[in-house]
Amino acid sequence: MVALYGAFNEILAGMGMADRIVARTEADTTPPSIAALPVIGTHMRPNLERVLAVKPDLVLQMAGRGEAEQAVEALSRLGVPVAVFSVTDFPGLYAAILRIGTLTGAKEAADSLVAALQERLAALVAKAAGKARSKVFFEVRSGSLLAAGKGSMVDAVIAVAGGENAVTAGKKIVRLADEELLRLAPDVCLTQRGPMNPEARPMTERPEYAALPCVKNGRAFLVDEALYSRPGPGSVDAAEALATLLAGDAKKEARP
Repeated sequence: MVALYGAFNEILAGMGMADRIVARTEADTTPPSIAALPVIGTHMRPNLERVLAVKPDLVLQMAGRGEAEQAVEALSRLGVPVAVFSVTDFPGLYAAILRIGTLTGAKEAADSLVAALQERLAALVAKAAGKARSKVFFEVRSGSLLAAGKGSMVDAVIAVAGGENAVTAGKKIVRLADEELLRLAPDVCLTQRGPMNPEARPMTERPEYAALPCVKNGRAFLVDEALYSRPGPGSVDAAEALATLLAGDAKKEARP
């Protein structure tokens, strides 16, 4: 199998099937067992010849980007079995895992993984029940300010962790003016660091955000893009980490 989106490698590993992964993209080295595998290009632009060379019986991809879908269509025309998933919340994640279990003949392993993830999330939901919800802002990219909206996996992570997304627009990613962020006045601010935001700095270091409650109260954090923005088993880890932040049990910055 070849996963063109890194979270599928984590799903396969969680199902005990890491040994069936035959190649990886340039950015993906998790689980560690895939680090030495052949590289077949990027998530958005896989090299079709390299994919064909490893003879996968299944290619997994995440929906949502035009370039990625073009590569999927090309592989399908070449006779490669491809499955494409759209995951923006935890029910969608569970459905994807179960479908992968069906496609790979590993239904019991998929059922087991889903049950384990559901159990962990249920514990978070129970812990947050009846408690006041902090207003959380998630910064996808600095500069031309981009934020996670209601249509994102980040929104689902925030909700399960016991927070409330400060951005109410029903999109995965929302462009905001600084003035709008100041108006939203979030209690907690998360700035992701990763390929989408490589020069990330916590809002506490940016004078333009000094008036934000999250800055005044020392509740502005750096978080790992791969953990928070990539739908997969790691989304449960993100929810658990955020629940700790919201409970005030973490240091001022949570560095990846």
